[in-house]
Amino acid sequence: MPHVLQPSQREKFRLTLNTDGRSHPVENIMSVATLVLGIVAFVSTFWPAAHAISAWVGALGFGVGLFSQYISATTPQRSLNVIGLVGSFVGAALGIAHGGFLPM
Repeated sequence: MPHVLQPSQREKFRLTLNTDGRSHPVENIMSVATLVLGIVAFVSTFWPAAHAISAWVGALGFGVGLFSQYISATTPQRSLNVIGLVGSFVGAALGIAHGGFLPM
C-alpha cells in the first residue's frame, strides 16, 4: 500500500451536473429551469400583491420539476429538482392563499 504513505493528488473542484461523464443537455436545462422557476415563485410570495405571479410560476415550476425529476440522470440534477420543486410548491400554495391565479 504505497499510496497510503504518499500525499494524494486532489482533483480540482468542478461544478457540474454531469457526474457520470456523459452530456445531458436537456436534463440540465430542465433542472436549472426548475430551480429558477422555484426561486421566482418563492421570492414573489414576499409581496402579497404578486400572488398571481407566484401562483402561475409556482404551478408551472411544479409541473416542469416533476417531469424533470422523471427524466433526470444524475444526483446533482435531482438535487436541483427537489430544491426547485419545494420553492415552486411553497410559491404556488402561498400565491393561491393570497388571492389565487387571477390578478385583482
